[in-house]
Amino acid sequence: MQLQRIIRIGLSLIIVAVFVLYTADKVPVPLFDRLENLSYDFRLRLTLPDTVDEKIVILDIDERSLADVGRWPWPRDVLARIVDKLFDQYGVKAVGFDIVFAERDESSGLNVLNQLAQGPLREDGAFLKQYRQLRPQLENDRIFAESLADRRVVLGFAFLRTYEEAEANRIGTLPEAVGDIEQYWTDRIPLFENIDYTANLQILQQAAHAGGFFDNPSVDEDGLFRRVPLLQVYGGRLYQSLAMAMVRAGQEEPDITIEVWDDPRSGYYAVEGVRIGDYSIPVDGTSAILVPYRGTRKHFPYVSMVDVLKGTADANVLRGRLVLVGTTAAGLLDLRSTPVEEVFPGVEVHANIISGILEQRIKHRPQYAVGFELVVELLVGLVMSFLLPFISPLLTLLVTVLAFGGIIGITMFAWVTWDLVLPMAALLLLTLSVFVFHMSYGFFVESRGKRQLAHLFGQYVPPELVDEMSQHPQEVTLEGQSREMTVLFSDVRGFTNISEGLEPKELTQLMNAFLTPMTQIIHKHRGTIDKYMGDAIMAFWGAPLDDPMHARNALLAAFEMNGRLKELQPEFARKNWPEIRIGIGLNTGVMNVGNMGSEFRMAYTCLGDAVNLGSRLEGLTKQYGVTLIVSEATKHAVPEFEYRELDVVRVKGKDRPVKIYEPIGQIENVAKPVRSELRRFHKALEAFRQQQWDAAEREIFSLSQENKICAVYGLYLDRIMHYRNNPPGVEWDGVFTHETK
Repeated sequence: MQLQRIIRIGLSLIIVAVFVLYTADKVPVPLFDRLENLSYDFRLRLTLPDTVDEKIVILDIDERSLADVGRWPWPRDVLARIVDKLFDQYGVKAVGFDIVFAERDESSGLNVLNQLAQGPLREDGAFLKQYRQLRPQLENDRIFAESLADRRVVLGFAFLRTYEEAEANRIGTLPEAVGDIEQYWTDRIPLFENIDYTANLQILQQAAHAGGFFDNPSVDEDGLFRRVPLLQVYGGRLYQSLAMAMVRAGQEEPDITIEVWDDPRSGYYAVEGVRIGDYSIPVDGTSAILVPYRGTRKHFPYVSMVDVLKGTADANVLRGRLVLVGTTAAGLLDLRSTPVEEVFPGVEVHANIISGILEQRIKHRPQYAVGFELVVELLVGLVMSFLLPFISPLLTLLVTVLAFGGIIGITMFAWVTWDLVLPMAALLLLTLSVFVFHMSYGFFVESRGKRQLAHLFGQYVPPELVDEMSQHPQEVTLEGQSREMTVLFSDVRGFTNISEGLEPKELTQLMNAFLTPMTQIIHKHRGTIDKYMGDAIMAFWGAPLDDPMHARNALLAAFEMNGRLKELQPEFARKNWPEIRIGIGLNTGVMNVGNMGSEFRMAYTCLGDAVNLGSRLEGLTKQYGVTLIVSEATKHAVPEFEYRELDVVRVKGKDRPVKIYEPIGQIENVAKPVRSELRRFHKALEAFRQQQWDAAEREIFSLSQENKICAVYGLYLDRIMHYRNNPPGVEWDGVFTHETK
């Protein structure tokens, strides 16, 4: 016992070591990262403010605006009118475009006029006069630029980080940088560096108040927008995000400062935050901020662009506000996946960041969170590893619950009170892993005998049924039950002669080689082996688990047994073993099934008249020269098969006659000539039972000549000859009585 405890402690400490190495960034475990992200998402959704921030307004290029103005992009003079209205009529504080204007606006037709003025109409005085008057009104980019001038308008742009992107999209002019970054810090601070950009036309960017990037290189591997950088580097210079530019535009352009913890003695340095005037923003090492989502979409006032254009928007909603121009129209593809909603407007991501900065409501995972995680892992891991092997399962569960509660309580308290994102998932997973290990260790060691018993039981019941029984124990009972089932009896023809011609060892090998594949087939079709009776097999379907298709599964098994036996004959011949032929009887009916026997030995078996009839049907296969006979009940239960009616018989021990059939195959697989032969034979049987001997004899004789291997035809020809000489009488019901089993 002491050795077992030492082993348990040792293995438990290995589990703890894996988690410690992961936290120390020595062993990458992507699963832990994904779980940590999920725990962050859970906490975020649990504590969403779920309130509307009216300081920021989304000016939406929505479906209604597109339907009224036309498809995007709109002429720039239209955008100029919108900007004029926003500042002059509605008195907004600042406007940010979550859009890049990288190409010239040629929608006005000015290019055509220029070509005419320089070409065929260059000497047409009247045209040139009109041309000079119209030209200023058609220069949409200049008109838009004039509307931006001397107003707090921020234009968006995107950085490019790969050469493939840069070669395809190198366009526009960057806004003024917000500062330089020295090589000393470039080597130590892992800010995102870029090789090119897609920016706005020079005339527009120079007229605008500022610019900010809206691309996000911090998207997590699962595609969710949890973090967005506030700063990126291009050409050794710092550029601000659209959200940061909007905050500054609304606050008289305060300076930006990167707060860095730098300890030259230890060589430790880390980005702690970014400061904008009086606002301190906690960020990670790449200057990325955890997006402080307020809730799902529509947690900011939305104003349709067309309402501003027409002057019908509510002035109280817009006056003095920060306005972000973006789109929720699905066709413009500015939708993102976020922790709060799978399809989320990209413009509202920027709005959430601005709102979080202004309200100082930013979550932060500080660098010392790694130290916290290591301390808790060692504390919880060591305590549980050395304590759990010595206490009961109930106390083990209590200790685990307390550890879970403590971890969740501390991390949630830090989240709500101090806006700290402390690691949770790895700590909970460590606690759960140690608990599961200690509980499983004892369980699996103690249940070895149970598994051996299940293996032994699996020799008689299909393994998949054993699995189902363990998954649904409430559906299984060993008590006697009466239920409809199908029973199969199989017997080797001439087994006595076979056994007398073989040595005992060879006979054992032969029977094993025969019974093993037959049993596999029965198991494959969900059958239960009742018993082996020397060369005979008894199996049933429909217990211990219910099987609505018991008759069909039993019939399929019988067909496959005959087919497999044919495949075995060449192998038996090579070993000088005699040819084996079998007969199979199937019957469907109500049977008593359960654990039956004596106090010395019990067996799970089935009993009843329906079982006895199945045994009798197997015995009749020899007399009718067929390998498989089923009862009328089985035939009705599996109507998708074609059958040859063999007889109406009264078997030994039963007074009530039954119809018996030989299954031929599934209807769609039976050839038309065979089906025609069956119809002819069934018609001949009707004539036979009506004592129309000549008509029956002619048809059956004709069939016997066409199919010489069907022994049933010869049997009926003999009966007709017998009944001609010994008429059965007018009361004869066509039933043949068998006096032997």
